[in-house]
Amino acid sequence: MASDIVGVMDDAVERYCAASEAAAIGELMAALSPDVEVVSPISGRMVFRGHDDVRLLLGAVYGSLSDLRWARTVGDGDVRVVLGTTRILGVRMTDAMVFELAPDGRIRRISPHLRPWLALTLFAAVLGPQIARRPAVVRRALTG
Repeated sequence: MASDIVGVMDDAVERYCAASEAAAIGELMAALSPDVEVVSPISGRMVFRGHDDVRLLLGAVYGSLSDLRWARTVGDGDVRVVLGTTRILGVRMTDAMVFELAPDGRIRRISPHLRPWLALTLFAAVLGPQIARRPAVVRRALTG
């Protein structure tokens, strides 16, 4: 992880970034609040909620990416944006991930913003079938 990540060593966003680069889902989950939400960058109306559903989602996400590197964090207080790059099926993808923090400092909401279109399409093609195997998770994400 880049040296310009804002915050102290125990910062939840910093911990999330380091754990996601290593695909260490258990460590990543420790940085999240119990009522965490992840807004789908593929379908903005899908919101994955709670540790169980988010663990499934993020396990599929970080298990599908390669060469993930977070380069820079912008902001302080309870909202941060982290800029990063990764690859999906060999295609470069960038992310501007917005983190909203809970009062206890853990991550309460994650909103990824992925580009370019080709990489996002490949991401959807890879991730969709993995998540679709769990229709209850999809239903909860759609209905809130």
